[in-house]
Amino acid sequence: MKRISILGSTGSVGRSTLAVVDAFPDDLRVVGLAAGGNIALLAEQVERYRPELVSVRSADDVERLRAMVGGPINIVCGPEGASEIAAMSSADAVIAAIVGAAGIPPVHAALKAGKRVGIANKEVLVAAGDVMTRAARENGGEILPVDSEHNAVHQALRCGVHPEVQRIILTASGGPFLRRDLSTFGNITIEAALAHPTWKMGNKISIDSATMMNKGLEVIEAHHLFSQPVDAIDILIHPQSIVHSMVEFVDGSIIAQLSTTDMKFPIQYALLYPDRVTAPFGRLDLAKIRTLDFFPVDPGRFPAVGLAYAACRAGGSMPAVLNAANEIAVERFLAGELPFTGIVDMVSRVLDRHAGKVSPIDTVDDALHWDTWARNEARGIDVAVRR
Repeated sequence: MKRISILGSTGSVGRSTLAVVDAFPDDLRVVGLAAGGNIALLAEQVERYRPELVSVRSADDVERLRAMVGGPINIVCGPEGASEIAAMSSADAVIAAIVGAAGIPPVHAALKAGKRVGIANKEVLVAAGDVMTRAARENGGEILPVDSEHNAVHQALRCGVHPEVQRIILTASGGPFLRRDLSTFGNITIEAALAHPTWKMGNKISIDSATMMNKGLEVIEAHHLFSQPVDAIDILIHPQSIVHSMVEFVDGSIIAQLSTTDMKFPIQYALLYPDRVTAPFGRLDLAKIRTLDFFPVDPGRFPAVGLAYAACRAGGSMPAVLNAANEIAVERFLAGELPFTGIVDMVSRVLDRHAGKVSPIDTVDDALHWDTWARNEARGIDVAVRR
């Protein structure tokens, strides 16, 4: 029986994780839950799974949750509470799905406690990849990717050893604007940008998919997860989203991982690894798919990808700045303050301002410092990029 804690239990990844727990009641048990503002859903989860410890956002939320749950319950709150959930001694593994920089301290706490961490939060490795991998290495922790692309790479890498890897190939759907006339990009609406053709996701990641910044961030993640140089990590557009990623080995063999577009697959893999267990989830029918298409990324259509590669090559604090600036740019687009094309313009301007300030990220505080700096810079950019 593996005991798990979930950081971000009321979000989409958290809910999918609990669906995996439901599918394997003899193998998995929930001992810790951390969530944000959705106290009503958290209360339902607490009633059903009866964890040993629960974390909420604030002291007020403690009382709200306690009033909704029958029987005794141990509740902590705030950033410290999330880190306590992550490091609790009774947990064997942690699913990390808290969105944004708030996910950095608890993941670090889990790795310092020697936990297996199934990581679904891009910001953690983009902003503090060296810090996290060092914490895992020095304390016996383990990072297993829950993002479908990196999870696919992890599976493919089981077919060889590190010196045999030629390159990693991440696949991308291309989002809703893969074939849209470039001359109309300035007129893209919020509704159109949120309409992803394949995956059902939250607003932030849906916009990142539309700009393909999500794929650029995944390149940086892959660099840290798999110890590969950035120029050995490629991206291919694959609209069907069936091949989640590939690994090419030095002999020319390419190993691909395929499955339906369901987050329960990579979550199950991360929780039960190295075992493969029969699952009740949907299976892929290749005969119905018939065609799988692949083609290169057009840098003129998706300039965010080039920014991410450049940030990864620069290293140090530049990826943390890229990520934070993008979060604010997306926030401002969703608020109607920026045109769609203004997202990448804003990020580029913040990166230019940081070019002479790049410094190493040696600690969690370093990552959080530059995250805050970039957010403030992006918030301060004026009407030059507004509608």
